[in-house]
Amino acid sequence: MGGNRDRNWRGATQWRGSVLKGAAATAALLAGGIPGGALADMAATDLDEVTVYATRNPIEAFDYAGQVSVIPKDLIDDFNPSTLADIFDAVPGAAIGGGPRRSGMTPDVRGLSGEGVLILFDGARQSYLSGHDGRFFVDPELVSAVEVVRGPTSALYGSGALGGVIAVRTITAEDFLDEGERAGVKVSSGYQSVNDEWRVGATGVWRSEDNRVDVVGNFTLRNSSDIELGSGLTLEADDEILSSLLKTTFRPSDEWTLSASWMRYGGNSIDPNNPQGNNPAGPGNENVDRDIDSNTLQGTVNFNPATKLIDANLVGYFTKNSVTEDELDTTRVVSRDVETFGLSFDNRSRFESGPAALTFTYGGEFYQDEQVGRDNMTADMTRGGVPDAKAKFYGAFAQAELSLEGPVGVFTLVPGVRWDRFENDAVGEASTKDEAVSPKVGATWKPVPELLLFGNWSEAFRAPSFNEIYADNIHFQIPNFSVPGPLGPFGPPAFVTNFFIPNADLVPEESETWEVGAGVDFENVLFDGDSFTAKGSYYQSDVTNLIDLEVNIPFTCFLTPDQLFPGAPVCGSGEAFGNYSRNVNVTNAELDGVELEAQYDSRFAWLRGNFSTIDGRDVDSGDYVGILSPRTIFLDGGVKFFGGDFRLGARVSIASDFDKVNDPTNARDGYTVGDVYAVWQPMEGPMKGLRIDLGADNVTDADYAVVAAGVSQPGRNFKAAISWRQGF
Repeated sequence: MGGNRDRNWRGATQWRGSVLKGAAATAALLAGGIPGGALADMAATDLDEVTVYATRNPIEAFDYAGQVSVIPKDLIDDFNPSTLADIFDAVPGAAIGGGPRRSGMTPDVRGLSGEGVLILFDGARQSYLSGHDGRFFVDPELVSAVEVVRGPTSALYGSGALGGVIAVRTITAEDFLDEGERAGVKVSSGYQSVNDEWRVGATGVWRSEDNRVDVVGNFTLRNSSDIELGSGLTLEADDEILSSLLKTTFRPSDEWTLSASWMRYGGNSIDPNNPQGNNPAGPGNENVDRDIDSNTLQGTVNFNPATKLIDANLVGYFTKNSVTEDELDTTRVVSRDVETFGLSFDNRSRFESGPAALTFTYGGEFYQDEQVGRDNMTADMTRGGVPDAKAKFYGAFAQAELSLEGPVGVFTLVPGVRWDRFENDAVGEASTKDEAVSPKVGATWKPVPELLLFGNWSEAFRAPSFNEIYADNIHFQIPNFSVPGPLGPFGPPAFVTNFFIPNADLVPEESETWEVGAGVDFENVLFDGDSFTAKGSYYQSDVTNLIDLEVNIPFTCFLTPDQLFPGAPVCGSGEAFGNYSRNVNVTNAELDGVELEAQYDSRFAWLRGNFSTIDGRDVDSGDYVGILSPRTIFLDGGVKFFGGDFRLGARVSIASDFDKVNDPTNARDGYTVGDVYAVWQPMEGPMKGLRIDLGADNVTDADYAVVAAGVSQPGRNFKAAISWRQGF
C-alpha cells in the first residue's frame, strides 16, 4: 500500500526484504522469497511496494492498470494479527467473511467469494472448498507479504479468479539477515484477551558465506478458547494451531536459482459442525472435534542467463488439505481430503528500442484437484455433497507490456489472453469437459510522473467445481408432518431426506468487466522526504450464469393430515418426490463499486486509509446478489518518536447502514469501531532486535455486525506481543 520512501515507520531495517537485481526477482517473489538478487531498475530509489502477481512481472503497485494492494510484513506485524483476517481492513473491496471463528473464515473480493476468489501460497493453488469450512490455512507469523489483486484475472490465472487473487508470500532468509550476517534467530510470544489466546514462535535462519545457499525454518503455536462477542455473548471456539515452515534456496551459479519449501498448518478445535456466523452448537449443528491438516510442498527453478530474452520460471507444487470432524455426542465422523498437484511455466522476454520498451510474458499451466469425502454413517462410507472426484485444468497464456515515452508523457498498453481446458470426473458419473478463452487489456497514461490515469477491460470465467457438478447423497433431513409419526399422532414425526443430485449440464460462470481510475504520487509534500500516494477507481462487472444451490422440498411435508387436499404432491425422500437439491446456473448479475486508497508518510507521522462500496443486482429480478458491503472507510494514523523507534497509532473503521438486502430483517446498522496500538522497535544500539507491541482492538466494546445481521463481532480485545531477533 502506498509509497514507502521513509522506511523508519515500517521497521524495514529489521525486515530487510531486499530489493532485487535482475529478472530473477520474478521467480523469487512468485516462490515467496527473494533468492538471487534484485529489481535492478528499481534499486536506485525508494519506491512503492512491488507487485508480481498483478502482471506476473515485477512492477510498482501504483503503476498497475487496475487495483492491487500489497501488505508488507511490517504492516502485518503492526496489526499484531491472530489470523490474516485481521489485516483485511487495510484492503478496500476485500474482506474475510464467515464470522469470528478461525475455522469458518472465507475470503470475499468485489462481491464474489468461494470458487470466485483464487488463493495462492507462494504460487501454489489452494483448492480446498467447503460449504461451511474456512480455507485460509496459514499463520500470519509465516507471511512476508500479501498481495490482493482485485478484479478478474483469468487472463493470467484461468478459472477461479472472477473476483480476484489473494497471493500469500511466505518469509525468507532475507527477511531476517542484515548484510554480512550468516545466521539469525527470532523468538516471539503474544497474547490477546478476547479469546484468551497465547502464541509462541521461533525462527532460525542460515546463509552460506558465498550467499549460494540459505535456509529458514519456523514454528508457531497458538492456543485459544471461546470468543467474547461485543453482544456480551460467548462463542464456542476452542482451538489449537501448530504451524511450521521449512524453506531452502540454492544458487549454483548466477544464472540458476532453485528453491524448495514445505509449509504445514495443523489445527484442532472444538466448535459446531457449521462454524460460520455466530452459529451455536445444537441439534443439526452438533459440536465436533475438528482436525485440520494442511500441507503445501513447492519447488521453483529460475533460469536467468545474461540475455533479455530469457527469464524463465518453472514452479511445481503439491498441496493436501484434510478436514476431519468427529461429532462429540455421536459416533459420526466425516472428512474431506483435497489434493492438488500443479506445474506452471512462464518466461519474460524484454525488448527496448529508443523510447519504447516491451516485456512479453508467456507460459502454460497444468493442475489437478482430487477429492475424497467420507462419512462413517452411510452405507458406502461416502459423504453427501462431497463426491469422490477429480478435475484437470490445462492453460496457456501470453501478455505484452508495451511502454512508450513521448512528448505528452508515458503510455503503457497491456493486452493479454489465456486459453483453458478443464475436465471433471467422478466415480459412477459421466465425465464433463469444456474450454474458455479469457482476454484482457489494460492501459495507463502518465502525462507527468506524479499523475496516473488508467483503465482496463476483461473477460473471465469460473469453471463449475466437481462439488457442484457431482453433489450427491444426503443433504439434510426434515420432519414429515403430513403423516403420523412412528409412535402415533402424539409422538415425534417421521423424517424424510433431501438428497443432492448431480447436474452435468452446469456451464462456467462468466464475467465482463471494465474499470477506470486515476492516481497521484507526490514526494516532499510538507517536509523533505515525505510522500503522498492515492489511487481510486470505479468498476462494473456483468456476471452471467452464476451457479447457485437450488433446494426443492414438497410443501406438503409441512402440512398436517387434515390440511392435505386431493392431488397434492406426496411428501417423501429424494428426486422421485421432488425432495432434492442441485446446483444450477440461475442468475445474471451486475456488480459495481468504488475503491480508493491513500497514504501519507513522513519522518514524524503517517496516515493511510481507504474507502469502498460494492453493489450487486440480479439483472432479471432486480434482487440484490453477491457479497455486498455498505460504504466503508478505514483510517490508520499515528506519530513517531525517537527517530521512529517508538510509534503510537490508532485505527478506525466506519460503515454506513447496510440496506442492500431483499429481506428487511437482514439489514444491519452502521458502526464505528476504533483500535489503538503502540510499537517500540529500536533501530540501533544494544536493544536493536527487540520489538514490543501493545494495543486494544474495539476499544469501546461495540456490538456490531459485518458478515450478516445478528452476527456480532469480537468485543474489546487487549493485545500484547514481544519478539527478539539476533543475527550473527
